[in-house]
Amino acid sequence: MQVRVLAFVLAGGKGTRLYPLTKERAKPAVPFGGRYRIVDFVLSNLVNSGIYSIYVLIQFKSQSLLQHLRDGWEASSLLKQHFIIPVPAQMRSPGEDWYRGTADAIYQNINLIEQADPHFVVIFGADHIYRMNIREMLEYHMHKRAQATVAAIPVKRDMASEFGVIETAPDGSVIGFHEKRADAPPMPGDPARVYASMGNYIFSTNLLLRELYADAENESSSHDFGRDILPSLVGRTQLFSYDFQTNRIPGDPLMQEPYWRDVGTIDAYYDASMDLRAVSPALNLYNRQWPLRTAGYSDAPAKFIFDEQGRRGQAIDSIVSGGTILSGGMVRGSVLGRGVRIHTGALVEDSILFDNCDIGRRARVRRAILDKNVRVPEDALIGYDLDGDRQLYHVTDSGIVVIEGHRSMVDVATMLV
Repeated sequence: MQVRVLAFVLAGGKGTRLYPLTKERAKPAVPFGGRYRIVDFVLSNLVNSGIYSIYVLIQFKSQSLLQHLRDGWEASSLLKQHFIIPVPAQMRSPGEDWYRGTADAIYQNINLIEQADPHFVVIFGADHIYRMNIREMLEYHMHKRAQATVAAIPVKRDMASEFGVIETAPDGSVIGFHEKRADAPPMPGDPARVYASMGNYIFSTNLLLRELYADAENESSSHDFGRDILPSLVGRTQLFSYDFQTNRIPGDPLMQEPYWRDVGTIDAYYDASMDLRAVSPALNLYNRQWPLRTAGYSDAPAKFIFDEQGRRGQAIDSIVSGGTILSGGMVRGSVLGRGVRIHTGALVEDSILFDNCDIGRRARVRRAILDKNVRVPEDALIGYDLDGDRQLYHVTDSGIVVIEGHRSMVDVATMLV
């Protein structure tokens, strides 16, 4: 029997903790790794796992995300027999509300499930950086004859208060949920760690439909999978957790540890981006058997020009995207987006530059995130005087300077040496 699988990607979050990167875009549309967007990870995981029927549920500040899906996914020749379709809030709830929670987002689109009549419904979030062979989780769900399966990642027990924790029996069946509790029960046989919910679920269709209708009629519900529907299933049905650390990606070394990062804050986003600089990064973007797909840009190749003492275009331990030109400048330990310009004598260190940034002659930038289209004038300093930077830009407690971008090139305030 050919298994029919329908996927929903929850891409409607505001991403307020990533401000100002989410000032003009939804969190799933935030750039990552030079040429990608955060949403590309979940979509690539689904497509690489052989799941091609995908609805992307959008809501807040969706224009950038819609444009990216149109340019990179909807027209993909790989998907001629299937689809990736963005779906705005349908206002199908009695009060014609926006999505009130993750379960309500699916409920408002329940007609799509009923029309497709799949055997299984996959519901994944769009706001994490990770690679996952979802086919393995689906096979686990079927092997266990589960009605619902929740992806779980082991984390240190002293971090239990930061996550929704899943309590399991030794066979993987779920016996409890504990929301951000420091005293949450540990993993079976491992007192030092707990299972944290990744917010990724697989449901057998009949159970999902029944629970969604019941939840919609429950006035006391917050209409969320993690808070309402899943806890209510404990003891009533076959509910299992799937251990993400057992997941294996085709083409990766056998001992490669699965990679998952919650990039909910500027600091976490910066750290995940800096992970890419390693000689053997924990997040492997170069596995041809598991490609990270994105929009098909028609950029020229990156270019490094001038070979003169004191005027040599160089990039070390860095990622440099298409269309970027290093014209006599130096880049160290950084991630550069598309169409960036680094001019003579400029120095960029430990920074993330989004598309079309322009770093003027002799300017210096360190530990900074520059949104798209930012122009740093000649001789300017960014990241060297944090007290001064705080008067002009957003600066995190750890000292990362974030400069907002705009559609047209905008000069940042000049801070001369």
